[in-house]
Formats: sequence, structure tokens, C-alpha cells
Amino acid sequence: MAFFRGLTAVSRLRSRVAQEATTLGGVRWLQMQSASDLDLRSQLQELIPEQQDRLKKLKSEHGKVQLGNITVDMVLGGMRGMTGMLWETSLLDPEEGIRFRGLSIPECQKVLPTAVKDGEPLPEGLLWLLLTGKVPTKEQVDALSKELLSRSSVPGHVYKAIDALPVTAHPMTQFTTGVMALQVESEFQKAYDKGMPKSKFWEPTYEDCLNLIARLPPVASYVYRRIFKDGKTIAADNALDYAANFSHMLGFDDPKMLELMRLYITIHTDHEGGNVSAHTGHLVGSALSDPYLSFAAALNGLAGPLHGLANQEVLLWIKSVIDETGSDITTDQLKEYVWKTLKSGKVVPGFGHGVLRKTDPRYTCQREFALKYLPEDPLFQLVSLTCPSNLCGSLQSNTPTPSM
Repeated sequence: MAFFRGLTAVSRLRSRVAQEATTLGGVRWLQMQSASDLDLRSQLQELIPEQQDRLKKLKSEHGKVQLGNITVDMVLGGMRGMTGMLWETSLLDPEEGIRFRGLSIPECQKVLPTAVKDGEPLPEGLLWLLLTGKVPTKEQVDALSKELLSRSSVPGHVYKAIDALPVTAHPMTQFTTGVMALQVESEFQKAYDKGMPKSKFWEPTYEDCLNLIARLPPVASYVYRRIFKDGKTIAADNALDYAANFSHMLGFDDPKMLELMRLYITIHTDHEGGNVSAHTGHLVGSALSDPYLSFAAALNGLAGPLHGLANQEVLLWIKSVIDETGSDITTDQLKEYVWKTLKSGKVVPGFGHGVLRKTDPRYTCQREFALKYLPEDPLFQLVSLTCPSNLCGSLQSNTPTPSM
């Protein structure tokens, strides 16, 4: 999910402890926190002035430094390979995949607090890590969970705005409508209209971001149950954490599903700044549009088939394979179906990435989860069969180059 990208303006602090080039349980270095301060806002109140001064110094001392050459291909290719923004919360390496504040997904799974012993990391922990550069304690994560819950009440007009749409409207259309309806609650807009110094912009932005993050699960679950469950909604459970509560409101209470939701939201919290939705949110926010407007714009980018909608297209394609061939499919049958898809002028969704040159670690950790909890699931087995070396090698050697 792109939930927390709008908060990246409050990024990275200078370490207050010496960062040693050693390893800590498989992690190169970590700045662990004490439980002395459970309030995220007070942490940021201390860190942000440091970052404001750091960026001013960076601009004054290095503003004229050239970062590289620009080619026509880069311009026509949507700035591919061009250094064009500062994005410190995550880095997408072509060979390693995503790192959050320098930590890989397996490293995050190892050091971030969990809800159950040896379980998946809590998304609240990754949010804390992204904003402060520090690995939080369990107490800090629990406090953030409670704060998000306290902010999660959604005004009635939001649901009325969604209900004004046909039930047949795409879920992303309904979701974006709900986010836009939340915008009338913007603390940034109110503060900006009254007037405030630029150095304080972050304060109402923080309020908007946390309110928005807190209210996304009830809005998203409302859309889901409106479309697929005859509008029968499920109230939040105040005893649950952020991801588990979302799963509960969707209607999935199996402990394995709660763990999967924790993992899923954590690994999709940030994915560098150059993709469509993150870049869109960043761009719209640069006009001092409040976080609701910025996030809604990002969602509209996410809804495209070459971005977030690809997740839907993958599931539809996998289900179409099973519908036509059955779940007990052989490699040869699958290969034939893939060729049928390609020769019809379509693509096999989910294969290939604009940056990554190796298997996406987000897929790897979800595969490991599936192997642990649902190895016999027919959809998972089909996905596992989709790319054995013989199938991929055959397709790569024979696939025609698509025309533009």
C-alpha cells in the first residue's frame, strides 16, 4: 500500500550514535530506541529542525554540483535512469530490491516489533522507522497503534459520498472518492488559510497524514463490503492492531490472515519515489496541496493497469488459467496458455519490472509465507508453476518483441 508516502518530507535524522560497519544479527547497523518516549510527534518535533538545517546546508554548499548527463532516451522514457528527486525513506536497488532506511525486507522482519512471537512485523513499526530512521520498541509501536485507532473515526458524509456512486463503480474509484470526501477535515488547509510560517508546515501535515492513515482501513473495508458483501459492514475491534483491524473489518479473522495483512501492508508501505503513485503524491504535495489531495492523486495513478491495477490483472489472469485448464495443470499446458495470451497481443501481467533485475523480495517473502501456511492452495501452486526455469527460458527465447 502507498499509505505513508505523503509523510516523507519529515525524513531521516543524523545518527546520534556512531554507526559502525559491523553487523547486528544480520543487519549492518541499526539505531535501536529506548522506550523513554512513546510519542511519535515529539520525536519528529526534535528531528525535523535538524533536517531543515541539513537540507539548507546541502543546497548552499553543493547546489551547483552536477549529478550526471541527460540523454534523449531518459527524457522520452519518463526520466528512466535520471536522478531527479531526493527520497531517503527507501531505495530500490535493481539487484537487491527494496530497502527501508537501509534495511532489507528480511532484516525488517528480524528487527521490527511483531504482534505474535516470531510473527510478521507490524506496519506501525515500519512507519516509525521511515519517519525517524530508528527501529522502534514494541511499546512505541503499541502506542502508535492506539493513536491511530483514536484517529480512525470517519465522518458520515464520507460514506454518503461513496454511496452516491453506483455499486458497480471500480473499487479504486469509490476509494478515491472516500479520500476526497475526507479532505474537508484537512488541518493543513485550515492552518494555511489562517497563516503560518513555512517552518511549521509539517505540524498540520503530520496531523492530516496520521488522520488519513488511520481512516483508510475503515473506508477501504466499507468499499469492499459495499461491493462484495451487500453493504454489511463490520465494526472495528479496538483490541487489534492496525493491519489486523483492517483484516477484521474486511471480514477475515483467521489468525493467519491477520499475519498476512501485517506482512502485506509492511512490505508495500514505501517503494522509492520514482513510481507513478509516489511521484504523483510528491508532485501534487509540492504545490502545498494537503495530504488528502496528494494521496487521492496518487491513488488515481495507482489505479492504472501499468501500476497498481496490475495486481488485479494478475489475479484475473491466474483465475482465467484455472477456469480454462483446471487447477491440476501441467507445465506444458501452462506454457501453451501463456503462448495463447502472448499471441493474442496481450501480456502476461506480473512479469517484468521497470527497475528490478532479480526476483522482487516482496514476492519472495509472500512466497515463504504461503509455503508455511497454504502450500496446497491451487492458486499458489499455479503461481509457483508459472516460472520454473524451463518455462521462463522457453518463453524468453521465443517471445516476439511487442510493437509500440
